[in-house]
Parts: sequence; C-alpha cells; structure tokens
Amino acid sequence: MSTPAIPPLSAQEKIAKLRATFLQQLPARLVQIRDLCERLKANPADHAAATDLHRQLHNLKGTSRSFGFRELGAAAAQGENLLAEVMTWPAEPHPDNWQKLLDEQLAQVERAAQDACSSFADEAPGQSPAPKASSDQPATRSGGRTVYICDDEMLLLEQLNSQLGCFGYKTTPFTEPQALHDTVLTHWPDAVIMDIDFPQGKTTGIEALAALQRKTGKTVPTIFLSSRNDFAARLRAVQAGGGAYFHKPTRTLELVAALDELTRQQKPEPYRILVVDDEPEIAGYHCVILQEAGMMTSQVSEPSRVLEVLQEYHPDMVLMDMYMPECTGHDLARLIRQVPDYVGLPIVFLSSETDRQKQFSALRVGAEGFLTKPVVPEDLVAAVATRAERMRTLRSLMMRDSLTGLFNHTTTTQFLENALATADRGGANVCFVMIDIDRFKLVNDTHGHPVGDQVILALSRVLQQRLRNSDIVGRYGGEEFAIILQNVPLARAAELIDELRQDFSRVLFRSVNGDFSCTFSAGIAGYPTYRSVELLREAADKALYEAKHSGRNRVALDGMVCLPAEDER
Repeated sequence: MSTPAIPPLSAQEKIAKLRATFLQQLPARLVQIRDLCERLKANPADHAAATDLHRQLHNLKGTSRSFGFRELGAAAAQGENLLAEVMTWPAEPHPDNWQKLLDEQLAQVERAAQDACSSFADEAPGQSPAPKASSDQPATRSGGRTVYICDDEMLLLEQLNSQLGCFGYKTTPFTEPQALHDTVLTHWPDAVIMDIDFPQGKTTGIEALAALQRKTGKTVPTIFLSSRNDFAARLRAVQAGGGAYFHKPTRTLELVAALDELTRQQKPEPYRILVVDDEPEIAGYHCVILQEAGMMTSQVSEPSRVLEVLQEYHPDMVLMDMYMPECTGHDLARLIRQVPDYVGLPIVFLSSETDRQKQFSALRVGAEGFLTKPVVPEDLVAAVATRAERMRTLRSLMMRDSLTGLFNHTTTTQFLENALATADRGGANVCFVMIDIDRFKLVNDTHGHPVGDQVILALSRVLQQRLRNSDIVGRYGGEEFAIILQNVPLARAAELIDELRQDFSRVLFRSVNGDFSCTFSAGIAGYPTYRSVELLREAADKALYEAKHSGRNRVALDGMVCLPAEDER
C-alpha cells in the first residue's frame, strides 16, 4: 500500500515554523548577549565586545519585529540605542551608572523574550490552517495549440489554414459561425479567428462569439478579421472580447504574432532573488513572502559564500541585510560591484537601521533601495518585483537580437560553450545547426529591406514555434541563424531541420512586387565528434557550404547532403 503524499506547507505554516525556530534559539542567543555584556562591563575599552553586542541587539530587534514580537523588538531597540551611546563615550571615564543601565536594559530584553515564548506557547494549535490536498484538477489540453478559423471566403480560409500550419498551429476550418459554435461547446480551442461579415448579417461573427461567451461563461481568445475598418465595427469587436482585429487582406506574420500573444502557454520564468542575511529565520521569512508571490529564492547566511552563489544561481536581484558578522552590507555591496558581471545587478538593503544618514550612505555604494524592517509584505514584493523586472529587461536587451528577439551571436556562443561543458561531464550529445536564408540579397534588392526583415522574422517564428523550450535558437548575424539541440541524435536532428525547411518554404510573403516564398539551407555537426566550440562551428559551417553548393534548399549533415523529400524534387 503506497503512502499518501504529504501536502506542502502553506505560507502561514512555514512562517509559524520559522517563528518557533527563532524562539527555540532565543535562550542561546540571550546567553551570548549576556556574555558580551559581562565582557564589556569588565573592560569598557573592549571595542570588539561592544560592536558584537550592538550587532546582536540590532539583529534581535529586526527579527523580533518581523515575526510580530513587538515588545521584544522594542526592548532590543532600547538596548541597541544605549550601546550606540556607550560606544561614543571615550574609554575613560564612563558615567558611574552605565553598567547598571546596561543590566537593566538587558533584564528588560530577557523579560520580553520570556513573554514572547509564553504568548507563542498559548497560541491555539489550530490557528494555522491545516494543509489540504487540492481537489481541483487543472484542465489540460492535449497536443499543440488548436485554432478554429471561421470565414465564408473559401480561398482565404484555405490560405490561413495552410499558412498557420507552417508555424505549428493545428487549425480547423469552418464556413459558418453555427458550426464553430457547436464544436466549441464540445472541444474548446486555444484561439478562434473569426470573420465579422457573413450572409446572415454584417456583424454575425461578433454576435456568434458574444452568444458563445454568454452560454459558457468563458471567453475564448479571439482574433476578428473584416473588410470593415470603421470605428463601430472595431468597438463591437472589443466589446465582444476580441483580443485583436485585422483589416483584410491580412499579413500572415502579423496574425501569427497576435496568435502567439493570445495563446502563450509558457509562463514567464519566476524572478530569482538572492536573500543575504546572517539571521537564517528572518531570511527564511522573507523568502516565504517572495515565494508566495511566485518568485524563486536562494538564501545565504555567510557573506563569504555570496560570490559563489551568484555565479551558480544567476539572480535577478539581491536582498541584503546591512549588519552581518563577517562584513557589513555596505562592504559586501562594494565587493559585488567590483565584479564586472554584477555591476548592474540590483541590490536592495533590508535592515532595521532607521538612521537616515546611514541609509543614504548605504545607497551611495550603488544599492537600488533601502527597506526598513519590519517591512509590509506587499511593499517587499512590489519593491523586489519592480527591480527584478527592470534587470530582466536590461539583461534581455544585452542578450537578444532586437529584430527577432532571438539570442544574439555572443549569447548563443556562450550557450554552446555551456552545452559542451555539460555534455562533457554527462556524456550527452549536442547538435549544432547553422541556417542561412537562400538568395536573401535578391529578396532585399527586389522587395526592399522592410520585406527582408519580415522574412527574417518569419523564419525566427517558425524555429521558435516548432522547437523545444530547451533548444537554443539564435540569430548569428544577417540572414544566418544557429540552433543548439541537446540530447538529440544527429540523424533525428537532420530530419527535424528538414521538416522546418519544408514548413518555411510554404510561408507566403507579400510585397508591392508580388507574392513570393523563400527557402533556407542548413549544415549540422555534432559533439562528441567535434569536441570544441571552434571545431563544431567550423564543421557546421562547412556542412552549410555543402548544402548551398549542392543546389540550396537542402540540409547537409557533416558533409553529407540530405536531399529534399521525393515529392519536392
């Protein structure tokens, strides 16, 4: 009999565990504070003891407040303020009663700690909701993205059906809105492309979709097509829930771009946040808050490990405490900024420090912001998300081609280096593909550079739509593209690229000089036959040369030309 899976803890339960851990460790922490106090009383000139005691009280203040133990946080804050005053006095003489004041303040901290433990023990065990296994099963869709096309113009319907298939969409054509309506009720699509004007009326398509929405209570992502371009028609389409509107004749690539946006299935990768705090419980508390907002977190309590974790984790932002035993947040931020790869990495200080001058001093080292503990969870999430998104945008601009959104030459080469290193460790294979659009100069000369850009965009979309998310697609320069396929046999890679070649050759482009289509040639080489980036790239380039000089519109596999399929000759 299998053991039932234990449901994951909720955020509230995770925080409750962190609070309990904090209180369990509180007696040992108070012993440390008392020992430091006795050292300082025995030797008022012991600067190290004073500094450590100040840091301990500062950390206790911030953690207590974050976990909701306000009285303990207030007592620790008073102790911290007294220590700050003591540290400004000259070594001799101290005021006569300073040791008594220190003892009284420490006794107040210990009483507040005892009260915090008692109040936590009195909390009802059922206050945190019990974990429940979810009974809601997410709806799943099988296969690729399904698009229903409804238009009574048979020629346009056939053209859309053929063209969208080249970009990986599974299309079903309809000539009447009622037939589409009945099919949607039993098989829900990923999107609908609907003409507006039918023999039954000038807005029949809009009315059909509106009726479907009323009946199902759901909105299917819809693109409306029409020969009408007036405000009234566009307004009706928007009111019916239309996600896009195209005036006929439509451009396939623009339609595909709209479909991509409406049917996007891949969720954006969660923001990656590195939390640096020598208090594991408070770091864990902030991690839970960020995780509940959909972010990924990594927690570091030792500043000396930060550079190592930065290299492995590649965060979008660093959330850092100001006061830590090995070094201050101020020094750690300067250290990070001295590494070229992290010059632009957002750093936000999160500390119970309330001195505005010290906060401004911290910001001068290049930090993006300063949040004061205890921080409201919503404020923490907003501050982190804003800065992480900006970092993602800047990183994307540096890594991607501006026209296609594909990885640029430099980034693609870095991915290839990483892929070979991974394959070398694990014994996997890697295929490197180089693609070049045939007679592209003639396209630019005949139809103009804007149309040439549309050809480049079309190929980039074909590649992105048909390849796996794990495959790397880059624009290597001009009309040249590169693909990195991992764990794919060389023969299968050749078949896959040949399928893409055939799909791309069927894409129809339009210009003032008439409709036309394009083809590409490709060369493929593989690891471990070629064990370095240079050798692999040289072999793929040589294979591409063979494909070009064997007649173009072909795929060559490491010197062996794979001719087009029989029906294409």
